[in-house]
Amino acid sequence: MRPRKLFSLVLLVALGLSSEAARANEPADFLRLLAGSPESRLAAIDRLEAGWQPGSGMMLLETLFFVREPRTSGAALDLLERKTGQKLGFEIKQWYEWFWNQELEPHPRYAEFKSLLYRNIDPLFAGYFSTDRPTRVRLDEVRWGGVKQDGIPPLRSPKMIRAAEASYLEDSHIVFGIEVEGDVRAYPKRILAWHEMFVDEVGGVPVTGVYCTLCGTVILYDSVYGGTRHEFGTSGFLYRSNKLMYDRATQSLWYSLWGEPVIGPLAESGIRLHRRSVVTTTWGEWRERHPDTLVLALDTGYQRDYSEGAAYAQYFGTDKLMFNTPFRDSRLKNKDEVLALVFPEAPRETLAIAQTFLVENPLYVDRLGDLEFVVLTDASGANRVYATEGVRFESWDRKKGVVDTEGRRWTLTESALEGPEGRKLARLPSQRAFWFGWLASYPQTRLVK
Repeated sequence: MRPRKLFSLVLLVALGLSSEAARANEPADFLRLLAGSPESRLAAIDRLEAGWQPGSGMMLLETLFFVREPRTSGAALDLLERKTGQKLGFEIKQWYEWFWNQELEPHPRYAEFKSLLYRNIDPLFAGYFSTDRPTRVRLDEVRWGGVKQDGIPPLRSPKMIRAAEASYLEDSHIVFGIEVEGDVRAYPKRILAWHEMFVDEVGGVPVTGVYCTLCGTVILYDSVYGGTRHEFGTSGFLYRSNKLMYDRATQSLWYSLWGEPVIGPLAESGIRLHRRSVVTTTWGEWRERHPDTLVLALDTGYQRDYSEGAAYAQYFGTDKLMFNTPFRDSRLKNKDEVLALVFPEAPRETLAIAQTFLVENPLYVDRLGDLEFVVLTDASGANRVYATEGVRFESWDRKKGVVDTEGRRWTLTESALEGPEGRKLARLPSQRAFWFGWLASYPQTRLVK
């Protein structure tokens, strides 16, 4: 998406700006930098300086991202540097990180500014932000991801086929496997990376699967909460490099890693979607365990290059970030994979376990709060987590057989560890994530590596 084209049709007359409003440094006055003659834009810079107030800096930075006229961008940068005392040039990521690590002093009409700015990209964006919309996150950390609403189209009730029909898949291809009420399905990374979301009924349960490609996380949520079925889509915006969903009914923005609405009418509702498990594995391993599995068909209704590794190849191939966050942590590389754990039983505690550690320790026991669990990692590197309920395990064959310290054998399934006399130890929700993405969502997380 090209900002030059997006803003070429911005008409200042349509903003209804008066000279008095401009002198008052109104939010809409920042848009004067995006249209008109170079002279009028420079005059707008002078007015911004005269009306400068706390919060103006972030609004100027956000506008500067879209400015393409050289004299205007140079003058705007000069103003930004003089007012902040920072010399960061046109390094937009560094500017964001600097602002994010300052005490928050938002302009009282910052939300209105975001609405005015981004409605020029997509009119639907105007409804996301307003001064009367509750918000639980810093709005300056909410960034446009480069697409319109549903510009990355979710797969809604996608076509599924039997494993035997999936001739397009090779055993080494990565899939995300789920089971809901006995309904077993696989979502190949090569397809889901182009859509980042699926909305469906699995096992009779309405679910939403969210794939944030930037932070490497696939999470499966129940779509129904408190009797209300939420219909989700891709908002086009990010928070801390993580996908923000929207719901069709209220246009509230939901943070996908929390499963909670954070901006809009539902932000103060207390909703937290029920999270289910997703396993990242290979097609060969998943099909061996589940020969009757369903899997996404290549016929999605969209034209994409669904070959293995085509989507986000450059991004996945380096440790560089497309969108940075306020945090830096060198204990792991940005995109090192971790198994990410947060449970309703201990919501204040979170855990990240390095995938390299789990490969070397395929049977690992830990706890969050009072909930003890075991992580079982098979030969493909796939992780599954189960409550122990006091059972002590000492070995497993990395396939289906697990043995406890009393010599009793347990069988691994997608929903539970099944043991003697019909006893079952419940599967617990877990998913993979890039280290930087999990840390951005849970800065106080404990790390095992």
